[in-house]
Amino acid sequence: MNANANQRPVAIVTGASSGMGLGITRALLEHGYRVVATSRTISKSKDLEPSADLVLVDGDIGKKETAIKVVAAAMKHFDRIDLLVNAAGIYIPKPFTEYTPEDFETMIGTNVAGYFFVTQQVVVHMRKQKSGHIVSISTVLVDQPLAGAPISLQVITKSTIPAFSRALAMEYVAAGIRVNTISPGVVDTPMHANDDHELLKKLHPIPRLVQISEIVDALFYLESAPMVNGENIRIDGGAHAGAKW
Repeated sequence: MNANANQRPVAIVTGASSGMGLGITRALLEHGYRVVATSRTISKSKDLEPSADLVLVDGDIGKKETAIKVVAAAMKHFDRIDLLVNAAGIYIPKPFTEYTPEDFETMIGTNVAGYFFVTQQVVVHMRKQKSGHIVSISTVLVDQPLAGAPISLQVITKSTIPAFSRALAMEYVAAGIRVNTISPGVVDTPMHANDDHELLKKLHPIPRLVQISEIVDALFYLESAPMVNGENIRIDGGAHAGAKW
């Protein structure tokens, strides 16, 4: 944890209304963090109830005004930011030549601008604190594309995250800010609820889906490891290491 021993840490989680973001938010609350959670309509969530330890902020994370609003809420309610988890992300599966300008703008908005603006706002406050940790969720598909899988636009947008994290890790290391990435394989989330799970399992050398709890475990490892900086933890059963299994 990045906060002082006598101070409960404060986290911001984007994409917090479902899937990995929801699981991370719940786990942080269970571990004593105070959390600002955001998604487009998170105030209508049936899974999260606002409390003294949880602030819900609606908004499109790809817009700078949302980032400003989210960070302002953290400072107003908790007066610091120790952890930012950029969990927001979308996937539009189409053959490359069928993507429209609207598809491109949508995915750039969430998958790139969605961590750029909020990270920019958060870093301002972390520099003043001289401490902080930023963890962003990418995908192992940027390392190991799959023949026949329509993932090109996802790779364009998500491949920026590990490089962005390494660059920030070096730019702000002297300010006490660490920046890391988690890159999972196929995660068992509502996004894949209607997909063929038996087929998806075969995409990992260890033939099962990644569990949200394993993403959470990686996050807490990074939180507890002050010498880990600029790292990309891949949770994929080894898929990034080989092309066939």
